[in-house]
Amino acid sequence: MKVRNPEISVISDVHLATYASKAKELVRYLKSVRPKKLVLNGDFIDSWRFSRNYFPKSHLKVLRQLIKMMEQGTKVIYITGNHDEIFRRFNNTKMGNFSIVNQLELEMNGQKIWIIHGDIFDLIIHQAKWLAKLGAAAYGLISLLNRFVNLLFKSLKAKEIIIYKSLKDRIYKDKTVLTKFETSIGEMAALKDYDVVICGHTHIPVDKNITVKGHTVRYINCGDWVEHFTAAEYSDDNWNLYYFSNEPEDETFPDELFIPDSKQVYQSILEEFAITQLSCR
Repeated sequence: MKVRNPEISVISDVHLATYASKAKELVRYLKSVRPKKLVLNGDFIDSWRFSRNYFPKSHLKVLRQLIKMMEQGTKVIYITGNHDEIFRRFNNTKMGNFSIVNQLELEMNGQKIWIIHGDIFDLIIHQAKWLAKLGAAAYGLISLLNRFVNLLFKSLKAKEIIIYKSLKDRIYKDKTVLTKFETSIGEMAALKDYDVVICGHTHIPVDKNITVKGHTVRYINCGDWVEHFTAAEYSDDNWNLYYFSNEPEDETFPDELFIPDSKQVYQSILEEFAITQLSCR
């Protein structure tokens, strides 16, 4: 796969630590780009559903790839969302090429860009958080069911499906119609005199114009890495919504990460202890 060099890449709603997260696809995308800035636009790690019992190797590989990208000079900017709101207390924290913020303002090619996760414009989050968490739990159950369905489909050599994506596509057939969420963001962006606003949260990739009181704002929702595998990318003085192609496994990049299992870890500790003991004699 050819490596591309967008100036900025914005990804949202990865939801690591959940069964819904498509970490393998994300790792392949991250290996296919060399951006100057990589923006993780909220809900990257899902603290609502986080469990010590589920953080598989594929999810660890995402973190390892991010570290590798930072080592190579990419600035990784973590914008907090509602599912990783625990990190909001660390707003404006910076460590080398890694930083945590609640929002990001940029000026590119004479345009003012505002990048936020978007949950602050979701009334359910603020007025009935318990309902939002109930929805997240239901989403998790559907994800688990989806996993078993796809295992069956795989055994039958049938194409895999994403149940919640199919349901959502039926509900949001016409993406040209503004939702309350989009209208609220558009109005605030116009009020703050932004030219482009980039968000996530809804898991619905969209690129359209919103006109409020004579001020037109370009609204880009960078989608997610649960259903759509999309990113907002800036290159050649323009933003575009990029859809990652899920290519065959034999075209993937070589895996450079070795993660030992529990027996290998235990053995290495014993060997290290033995060496330490000898060196103390």
